[in-house]
Order: sequence, then structure tokens, then C-alpha cells
Amino acid sequence: MNFDYTITFACYNQLDYTKQFIASLDRDEVDFSRIVAVDNGSTDGTREWLGQQGFGAVVLNDRNLGCGAAWNQGALAIQSKWTVVMNNDVVCAKGWLHKLLEGAQQHQLQIASPAMVEGDLNYDFDSWTAEAAQKMQGYCRHGAPHAVCMAIHDSVWQEMGYFMPVPKLLGYEDAIFFQRALENNIRTGTIGDAWLHHYGMTTQKALKLEMNLQQSDSLGNRNLMKLYMNQSWWARKVARYKRTNLLKSFAGTELKKFGITVHSTRSSESKVVEWC
Repeated sequence: MNFDYTITFACYNQLDYTKQFIASLDRDEVDFSRIVAVDNGSTDGTREWLGQQGFGAVVLNDRNLGCGAAWNQGALAIQSKWTVVMNNDVVCAKGWLHKLLEGAQQHQLQIASPAMVEGDLNYDFDSWTAEAAQKMQGYCRHGAPHAVCMAIHDSVWQEMGYFMPVPKLLGYEDAIFFQRALENNIRTGTIGDAWLHHYGMTTQKALKLEMNLQQSDSLGNRNLMKLYMNQSWWARKVARYKRTNLLKSFAGTELKKFGITVHSTRSSESKVVEWC
């Protein structure tokens, strides 16, 4: 099945992760002319490397505009039926893209994410994800997408608009986007037979070091996030409580049925330490 898609990702330094991400893409599956890379002012050679890859477009920002603005730039540079917005610190399993888009179509989703493993890549990723995809074939965790990778149908732009392009949000753009999706009854989910590995917030960790922040500190402006979420403190607390319980319920059901869940975290000892 052929899909009309664009893949876009934002980056700020972290060239080694970007190289690993691009190397994991199967050129028989992914058309590199449909990739848009958006650089937010890298100084480690990323900009030069991006220009040598044969992507459909490379957007070079003079400074860090944040994820929201960069994701919008990518979505608008090559406009498609599906825009797949991704982190650059991921490794993709074989067949992930078409399984993701097929699953989104099958379950009538407007925002769809692949299943993922987070943490150290210290396991046999290819064989593990092939087995996991087979176990969870056709499964969808409805109402629970994530921002590491999300395929967004063009109807979403029409119904609720694009990402909040405010640089000081620095990481809260996804929370605001998903809240607006919920308010607009956008159909969302995570597809069980499309997989990737996520190292885990590498750019944000580097930015915190650059800004002399503790890793436990918030990188973005929390007050701005609260303003754009347009929710009371109590409403946010209730929403977090409901989401936590929903995810626990999903994880319990998936473990009982498949022995795995669509989201796991691995320890440095190469053991799965958390299903979520």
C-alpha cells in the first residue's frame, strides 16, 4: 500500500544520534526525498552533514526556535496526507513506517505513534522487535499517543491547527498539542506492530547541561505551558490522575494478553525493568 507522507525531525547538535537514526531507515521503505530535517542552530557539524543526505528539504534556523516551530516548518515544507514527526534519538525497526500508517488507517486514527522501547540499546533490537510486532499484530492502544514519533493526518491541521511555536516552551509543545487534540475529539493511539527504540531525551539533557540546570529541573517555561493549556490546577491534576490510571489499565491488559506492552524501559543490565 502506498502512502502520501512526510517524515520530519528537529535537531540541535547530537549528530551521532542523528546519523544512527538515519542509518536505521530502510531505503526500500522510506523515500529520502520525503524527509525534511530542521536544524535549530547546531554547531557540531550537523548542518553540513544534513545537507549531504539527499533529503527532500533541509531547514537551517539561525538559533534554537524550539520543537514547536521546527515541527511546523517540517510539516509545511513538504505537505502530505501524513506528517510523521520524530525525535532524532531513535532507531527504527524494519517495516515500522508502513505498519504505522496501515495501523492508523485500520483503526481510523488521526494521530498514531509506534510502540517503543526506551533506554540503553543493549539488546538484539531487530529480533526483539520482529517478535514483538508479531505478538501485537493488529493491536492499538487507543487514546495514548506519544511525542517521540507521531504520524499526524492532515485533517488535524485543518481541525485544530499546528504546534505552539513558542521557543520558551522547550519540551511542553507536545503536552499542549495532545491536550488540544483531546479537546477536539481527535482520534489517537499507539500501534502495536510498529516499533522503534528511543534513547531518551538526549537533546533536552544536553540543553540542561548547557544551561547549567539539574536534570530534574524543567527546561521549558512552566507558566507558559499552564497558560496555553488553559486548564486550572485542579483540572490538570485530575487529567494526570486519569491518564496514569488509564496507562496502568492498558499495561495490565497488554501484559495479560501479549506478555509485553507497547511501551517499555530497559535497564543498563539489558533487562526490561518497567512496562508502561
